[in-house]
Parts: sequence; structure tokens; C-alpha cells
Amino acid sequence: MELLTGIFVTPFLDIAAMPDLFFQGLWDGFVAGILYSLIALGFVLIFKASGVFNFAQPIMVVFSALTLVSLYELTHGAVGQIAGAVFAVIGTLVIMYLLAFSVERFILRKLVNQDPNILFMSTIGLTFVIIGGAQWIFGGVPRVMITEELGLPTGSSALEIFDGAVYFEHLDIAAAVIAGTLILGLALFFSRTRIGRALRAVADDHQAALSVGISLNQIWVIVWVAAGLVALVTGIMWGARSDVSFALQIVGMKALPVLILGGFTSVPGAIVGGLIIGLGEKTFELYWGPLLGSGVEAWFAYIIALIFLLFRPQGLFGDKIIERV
Repeated sequence: MELLTGIFVTPFLDIAAMPDLFFQGLWDGFVAGILYSLIALGFVLIFKASGVFNFAQPIMVVFSALTLVSLYELTHGAVGQIAGAVFAVIGTLVIMYLLAFSVERFILRKLVNQDPNILFMSTIGLTFVIIGGAQWIFGGVPRVMITEELGLPTGSSALEIFDGAVYFEHLDIAAAVIAGTLILGLALFFSRTRIGRALRAVADDHQAALSVGISLNQIWVIVWVAAGLVALVTGIMWGARSDVSFALQIVGMKALPVLILGGFTSVPGAIVGGLIIGLGEKTFELYWGPLLGSGVEAWFAYIIALIFLLFRPQGLFGDKIIERV
């Protein structure tokens, strides 16, 4: 009886008693969900273009953030903080482009029309290559994100509500706005432009797209560059909320349950799935965490993903899976 009360009664009494804490959790979950959606968007773009789940996307987040901080550390002493930050951003974008070009030229181009499992295994190999290279170049010491140098706001504001207050970190507000704008911009770009139509054609049928003159190699470079841009923005935002280290890869892996919820080929699904995971894990941590034990945020997303795999494997917005026998 006590267990049932703890599950179905106590959390809702706590919400009624301290509604400000509930809204604080919703805000924190919303910000986390937007960032999860941003990471998942990189997965979706590459999956739509090549039909492969890019296991390397999380380490791309870490690599881009470490590259940004390292370039700033190398240059700001000579050119100043502002110029150093600008150079670091531009240099990181160039490096992510070169990474995308190299992946297309030396990996994807060699594996055209191969079994999707082979492509998937190639991204696992790419992950460990990037991890090894990053540890060799940057070392394993956590870095501090250049938040103020990039012009990101600091501090917080409080909104008084229900005899309490909800605190909004200015950095979280900026993260939500920037991530939301990038998601919307990429969604419009890949749905309303000629490149977007070409991407959808490639996603539907590689051979048919090639037959009408669509350059498969060019599309792959474009989506990998877009995924690199997404990784950079995500790395900046998550790195600003914590340290820049290889632990960010664990955060990046939260995109997997987001994709399972929303569907591997759906941009709206990535957005909705990210918000469900972000809001759900924060709420459960607050109200059911004491009953279930600490660390609910670490496994909540994967439990939800497992449930979806059992009952709706295509996700909320994914295409229904039809097996031909």
C-alpha cells in the first residue's frame, strides 16, 4: 500500500504543495529536451541521406567542442579574446567540413550499395578513430567552455509564481533560442529547398536519385557538414553547462532513445522525441526519483525507448515497418 501511495499519490501532492518546483523542473526539462532534439537532428539527416545510423555523432559533439576551446587557447593571446573566439568558431567549422569531406571520400564513397550493417559498423570504427585522435591531440583533461568570449549570457532571472520562484539561467534561455532557431532553420532548409528535395529523393531510393542526375556524394557531404554544425552548437551549449570532456559523449547517446521515440527519418519526430525525453526524465527525477533511487535521468530515456521498441518500433512519426517475405 505504501508503495502504491508513493507512486500514485505522493508525487501529485508534492506538485500541489510546491508548484514552483514543478515548473522549474519543466523548464529544465524543456532546455535539455531541445538540446537532445538538436543532437538527434544530426542523426536524422545522415540516416535520411545514407540509410545508416551514424554512431559517431556523439563523439563529433565532443570533438567539435574540444577543437573550439583548443583553437581559442592557441590564438587569443596573440589576437585578443574577441578575435580569438571568432577565429576558433571559423576554424572549427572548417575542420568539421574537412571531417565531413574525408568521411564521404574515404568511407561512404567506398561503401556505396553495401549492406547497411557494414555502413553502421564503419561509423563505429570512425567513432574510435575520432576518440583516439582527440585524446592524442587534446589530451584527457576537461576544458572550460569559452562562454563569455562567445557572447553567451550568464547570470539568472527569477519569476515569482505560486508563492515561490522559478529561476531561468540566461545561458539556458540562449541555448533554447539558438537550438530552436537552428532546428527550425535546418528543417526549413531541408524541406523547402532544392537540396532538401534532393535529400528526400536520395532517402527514398539511391539508384533512382542517381538516375535523374542527383549527386549522391554531394548530398552526403552536405548532410555531414550540417551534422557537424549541429555537433558544434550542441557541444558549445552542453559544454557551457558543464565541462568540455569526453563525458559529453554520454549525453550525446541520449539521441538514440529520442530517435526511437520520434522515428529515424522524421525531423518533427526528433523534436517531439527530445522534448518527451527531456521533460520526462526531469519530472521523474524530481517526483519518483526518491522512490526509485537516484540516477533516474541516466536510465529513464532508455526504458521509454524499450517500451516503444516493443509496441511501436517505427516511433511516433516514423514510417511503418513492412517486411517482405
